[in-house]
Amino acid sequence: MAIRLYGAYTPGTRNRSVLSFDEIVRSKPRKKLTSGRHSKRGRNNRGIITSRHRGGGHKRPYRRIDFRRDKEDVPGKIVTTEYDPNRNSCICLVNYGDGEERYILHPRGLGIGDTIVSSSEAPISSGNALPLTKMPLGTSVHNVELTPGKGGQLVRAAGTVAKTIAKEGRLATVRLPSGEVRLIPQDCSATIGQVGNVDANNRTLGKAGSRRWLGKRPHVRGVAMNPVDHPHGGGEGRAPIGREKPLTPWGRTALGGRSRRITKYSGIFILRRRRRN
Repeated sequence: MAIRLYGAYTPGTRNRSVLSFDEIVRSKPRKKLTSGRHSKRGRNNRGIITSRHRGGGHKRPYRRIDFRRDKEDVPGKIVTTEYDPNRNSCICLVNYGDGEERYILHPRGLGIGDTIVSSSEAPISSGNALPLTKMPLGTSVHNVELTPGKGGQLVRAAGTVAKTIAKEGRLATVRLPSGEVRLIPQDCSATIGQVGNVDANNRTLGKAGSRRWLGKRPHVRGVAMNPVDHPHGGGEGRAPIGREKPLTPWGRTALGGRSRRITKYSGIFILRRRRRN
């Protein structure tokens, strides 16, 4: 999906860019495939803020996406490509041969009228879902499962793609978009191809109100606070943070510090850690 640029007609349109939506063919979702979605606003079950800078935003009905792709040996035809406010990738409505309709993530390059199928004997073409054991090495995949039958949990964001690089025993080695190399059971399924809407991260919101529409509230820099409110605060004028490394408001390492538990059960399946930003 291409990027559409605005002229500087107002301060809000200066440097603003949005997706062109030239691939979108339907605005309203199928009502039977949607459900209500409660906005948590960053609160826990007691109403206390546990994730800052969240709240407000436009109301979003949730589109139920078929991440399992468990419609075995029944070909489906793509009938629409739609916008989903709950994710940065597009979704497409698939009409299966038995009359059932489901939403799936939109694979890059597929359009209306194309046919997809989920089967262990499916051809290696974009949009088809099959187990990793049936894929040749070097296949580009997305919507990758971690547990057979649970549904895709990895590589679901717009423009992301993983690659199978090795197979040994019951495990397959997959290189993820973050650079992490991970072992995944070969019985897990994945979808061939890349997730569509590859230009999703190239847009520029242009004004603060656009972030509020997305449910993101303002945040204040730590160096602009008082020392009682943040470790970076205080000082005369424009002072540096005064610490060896950036810290969170609660004194923990920020901006690049490792947060994954060393004793996590799945650590043995990670062959190479993800790249540090």
